[in-house]
Amino acid sequence: MRKNSIKNTRINMEVQRTLSEIIRSEIKDPRIHPMTTVVAVDVTPDLKYCKAYVSVLGDEEAAKATIEGLRSAVGYVRRELAHRVNLRNTPEIKFVLDQSIEYGVNMSKLIDEVTKNTKEEE
Repeated sequence: MRKNSIKNTRINMEVQRTLSEIIRSEIKDPRIHPMTTVVAVDVTPDLKYCKAYVSVLGDEEAAKATIEGLRSAVGYVRRELAHRVNLRNTPEIKFVLDQSIEYGVNMSKLIDEVTKNTKEEE
């Protein structure tokens, strides 16, 4: 199976949907922020490894605590994923903090600020 095949894309989407459902409703760890989103999932073509990109709406401290909580619950998450998604192999999950949404919001604020300053100068 190639990396960008339709089958791999479907597996990525299904794993992403299932992971977000597990994180939202199953895990009871208080370190995990309630506004945690699985942004993207990248499962290798051999189904051995999975990188789950997670975004947390909150400060940096909450994001670090959430990643720490997810890493401690990775065994439970993997077992639940194996029960819910029928794959030949259940991938080893690695949670990665994705700050692209936060970066985009900050860039948008900076652009708005610059445009506001140029309008005031005119």
